[in-house]
Amino acid sequence: MTVQPDIAWLSDPQTFAINRLEAYSDHVAYPDLESAREAKGNAFRQSLNGSWQFKLAGRPGERPEGFHAEAFDATGWGTIEVPGYMQLQGYGANQYVNTQYPWDGVEHLRPPQVPEANLVGSYRRMFAFRKLDTTGRVVLTFDGVETAFYVWLNGSFVGYSEDSFTPAHFDVTELMRDGENLLAVEVFQRSSASWIEDQDFWRLTGIFRDVWIEQQPKLHLKDLFVKTDLSDDFSSATLHLDMALLAQTDGVVDVVLYDGTGSEVASMADLGVEPKMDLCLSIDAPALWSAEAPTLYGLIITLKYAEGPVAEVVTQRVGFRRFELIDKVMTLNGKRIIFNGINRHDFDARRGRAVTYEQMLWDVKFFKQHNINAVRTSHYPNQSVFYDLCDEYGLYLIDEANLESHGSWQKDGACDPEWVVPGDRPEWRDCVLDRARSMLERDKNHPSILIWSCGNESYGGKNIFDMSEFYRQRDPSRLVHYEGIVWDRSYNGTSDMESHMYTKPQDVEAYLKDDPQKPFVLCEYMHAMGNSCGGMHLYTDLVDKYELYQGGFIWDYIDQAISGGDGEDDHRLAYGGDFGDRPSDYEFCADGIVTAWRELTPKVQEVKGLYQPYVLTPQTSPQKTGVSIRNKNLFVSSAGLALVYWVLKDGEEIFKGEASSVVAAGATEFVALDLPHMNGVGEYVLQCSLVLAEATIWADADHEVAFGEAVFKGTGKQEAGEGAELAQPATLKLIHGDLNFGVETDRFKSLFSMVFGGISSIKASGLEFIRRPPRLTFWRAMVDNDRGRHQGFEMAQWQTASLYHKRIGYDVGEIDGDPTISYRFALPNLPVEPTVTYRVGQDGLIHVEAHYPGAENLPNLPIFGMQFTMDSQFDRFRFYGFGPQENYCDRMRGARLGIYEKSVRENVPAYLVPQESGNHMGVRWVEMLNADGAGLCFMAEETPFEFGALPWGTMELESALRIEELPPIYRSVVTIAARQMGVGGDDSWGAPVHEPYRIASDEAMTLKFSLSPVGV
Repeated sequence: MTVQPDIAWLSDPQTFAINRLEAYSDHVAYPDLESAREAKGNAFRQSLNGSWQFKLAGRPGERPEGFHAEAFDATGWGTIEVPGYMQLQGYGANQYVNTQYPWDGVEHLRPPQVPEANLVGSYRRMFAFRKLDTTGRVVLTFDGVETAFYVWLNGSFVGYSEDSFTPAHFDVTELMRDGENLLAVEVFQRSSASWIEDQDFWRLTGIFRDVWIEQQPKLHLKDLFVKTDLSDDFSSATLHLDMALLAQTDGVVDVVLYDGTGSEVASMADLGVEPKMDLCLSIDAPALWSAEAPTLYGLIITLKYAEGPVAEVVTQRVGFRRFELIDKVMTLNGKRIIFNGINRHDFDARRGRAVTYEQMLWDVKFFKQHNINAVRTSHYPNQSVFYDLCDEYGLYLIDEANLESHGSWQKDGACDPEWVVPGDRPEWRDCVLDRARSMLERDKNHPSILIWSCGNESYGGKNIFDMSEFYRQRDPSRLVHYEGIVWDRSYNGTSDMESHMYTKPQDVEAYLKDDPQKPFVLCEYMHAMGNSCGGMHLYTDLVDKYELYQGGFIWDYIDQAISGGDGEDDHRLAYGGDFGDRPSDYEFCADGIVTAWRELTPKVQEVKGLYQPYVLTPQTSPQKTGVSIRNKNLFVSSAGLALVYWVLKDGEEIFKGEASSVVAAGATEFVALDLPHMNGVGEYVLQCSLVLAEATIWADADHEVAFGEAVFKGTGKQEAGEGAELAQPATLKLIHGDLNFGVETDRFKSLFSMVFGGISSIKASGLEFIRRPPRLTFWRAMVDNDRGRHQGFEMAQWQTASLYHKRIGYDVGEIDGDPTISYRFALPNLPVEPTVTYRVGQDGLIHVEAHYPGAENLPNLPIFGMQFTMDSQFDRFRFYGFGPQENYCDRMRGARLGIYEKSVRENVPAYLVPQESGNHMGVRWVEMLNADGAGLCFMAEETPFEFGALPWGTMELESALRIEELPPIYRSVVTIAARQMGVGGDDSWGAPVHEPYRIASDEAMTLKFSLSPVGV
């Protein structure tokens, strides 16, 4: 009996697939060996991507009835590109929400009800087809459609499917005809599936992955399950091939396995074809697969007709590896594994989740180049090609089922599972099990996948437990992950590991100390929203302390922001709410370590540094001069790397060398280095780096893998001539005015204002270096994490103090013959009186000392320092401190000491929302310069300071919601700080900066530095 389409299916969770074939592996069949080896020109497959006719309806009742009929007149319809999204091609509006459902407050619904406001896209495509003589079955495949769709071919109904992120296969053998064919698809934005696709992403709609037709020959490999059983000592393996065949005629099967050099390892020939076949091949001394050494074998399966010709050839890459729990520890090939991981959404600023091969390849190379070894496919299966790339390049994967119902049980952070789905509700069981099955069956042959995930943030219950049991029964070679049991322990066995999100490092440690029964991972940690990732080392440091701590996955990889310009000259980006979308979660879509344009942010510097697989510890004691190298890899030595090292004196390179070393996996070796004598006066830095000796598929030669440095003072005496330029005291001329105090030297003129409470002028060679008198600063423009923890509410006194402190007195005097002027300040409603003292020295410098005396019972300070305003012509700087990218007291493990140059505009990272940025720790000196190299030098005295230079002031950054809202650049704002609090990053909705990186208000602080014009 022919099934007729019914719109009621949309609101029935038990109807999720009509006429859809059972899921099967993502192997590819080719008509002959040559095309299989080249993976090109596959005559079996025909792409239906491209331009389709399209009509959008705002509600189901408005959709064009009968559009699937061949006689239907589609004159006047628009066009749409497939793969692609409706909203990103001008049909319908973009909407971003995080946990809340997109219809919340617009329509009152409960599962499985479907909103009346439900976009419907009607697609039509004519295509030519010619059936091959050998074809036994024709299959139409949609690799991804959000969220529910009906299909017709040549006017006849084909089927219906939900689950946006796994393929829907339909047998259309009887409906296809030689010549022209009409394919019609009706895509609905909302269905009952929308209740369990409540991921933190843009709610987009359309046919967003490939559409294609495959002609399967009469002898066809329908499904393949590759299993690699390794002996306990890993010296041998058995390759199991579970195969399901379409066998409409007699034939034979040949199987050959090749190693990476193309040499045959094992084979079987002329096996009679059966619908089900289970083959075994024995392998001696298999080369094992890991992310460090992703060794792949080539499997070729050839199906031949009884009369001799080849029916099809299937190629499959095989990785031999064993992943298992040993004494509660997750191990790969017998070794404890650490996930230096990240969460990855499919995303592009213009294409949304319809990402291209080139973008996926870029992502994989980026992960390899920055020491990221693991990816969680948050929160849905990715395209098959992404898994192919992870197999080849070497990345560990948590493959996550398309399941998230966050909004059904968590309301503004509070757990309220009154109407949670899927829970224990029997009507939702089959659909979630189908999602698990569809993912596993497609992806099961990828060695990169170590863990199956039951989905994300969907509370608990029996249905999700049944998903986990399905994984275990169908594929015992992998473990099962599910974080939701943290909220509902009724089925604690759902997850093979204790998985948490955003748990504080001290709480992670408490779990690890309390007789843990499962290994611990953070499936999400380090919420990388805006200027974040502070304190990440508090997590990575746990790796060496606790065996059952096995790493985590940063949230997340890429900002989900949509292009507001052309993406070429105009890089404006839009976030939630910018399209009139309500409800919306606004800029919360931007929490990646790269921007939506795949530009690296400074957070990457820290991630790469903390995830590096080698620890380099330079040593410069008289007894031991060299570098200790600890190889944290499990399987590979440092043989492919070169050790290079530099010596800097006061930031300038004075020596460079190279040494040879091979450190075995898991070993630590000391490598002696040939270093010059470092006995002059000054600061020396020994820096060591391990770089690729030769290019790999993921990086060029000389790419740095790991880095370490040591800083020490020279032990020698000052040599003759050093400091000679300061031997003659400068002549000082003092001018005492009524409201100003002037001091002139032979190099510059300076003026100090009694009224404005600071230095108002430094002039040299006709240039004025002070635009406005500097001001004390106690406030920084809040970063996203500050806003999320309501720092403005808690610390508002310090913002007021920065804006409105006033001079309450001054004293003009002298110290050792140098004129001084000291200012006292009052802070509004705060019982503390900071001071700033200027001394114009005979050494030709203006010495500045800002002092905060401390006060009890006040909130912590965001920052203590001084802000200087200079003219916009001083738009570049050169400094000696930690760089090259911005760094903060809780995010500087990836930074290194050196002399760096940058423009002020370049010092503003591409964070989606303007905020505090551009800071550098440990600055010894900095020069603010114009195009001619003239400017003002700030030099640390006694201890280095923190430094930042931006084109905008604190309050301009504070009040802007996007870069375009900032005023035109007309000044450079320089911040010299004694201390600034860390940026934090445990989460972005309440987690405080960790205690060592806060600034207690009762702590006295003194900032000392000097000023001098340069280049004049």
